[in-house]
Amino acid sequence: LKSEKSGQGMFTSISIPRGGPVTAGMSIYDTMQFIRPDVSTMCIGQAASMGALLLTGGAPGKRYCLPNSRMMIHQPLGGVQGQASDIEIHAKEILLLRERLNEILAHHTGQSLKQIAADTERDNFLGGEDAVAYGLIDQVLAQRSLAAGE
Repeated sequence: LKSEKSGQGMFTSISIPRGGPVTAGMSIYDTMQFIRPDVSTMCIGQAASMGALLLTGGAPGKRYCLPNSRMMIHQPLGGVQGQASDIEIHAKEILLLRERLNEILAHHTGQSLKQIAADTERDNFLGGEDAVAYGLIDQVLAQRSLAAGE
């Protein structure tokens, strides 16, 4: 967190083609929101699932992708086996996580919760310009000098 003292923001490149565990991603997201310096995010290649949430969780005006990057949003997925009562417990948990993830996406994109829920029902892929229009990112960068603050 050296950047916190220098007044400079932090830059995070995101290349996450398969998402990952929701709780691990949420710990990164929470840290991004908690720390003082702005966190600038850039998708390089693909930001899928939790990767897309981390991308859009960057500081407003500082969320980017490169021209051929792809973003993908969807509802969380998982699997569980065991006793019926255990399966019910896990089903309730994944539904709560889905609601929280949708709330975060709605907050950062400006889309309604209803729209986010519909758009994440199945895999939803977006290119750079579509991601800008949706509110996932702020700008598609073709040159480094176009990034905010440079």
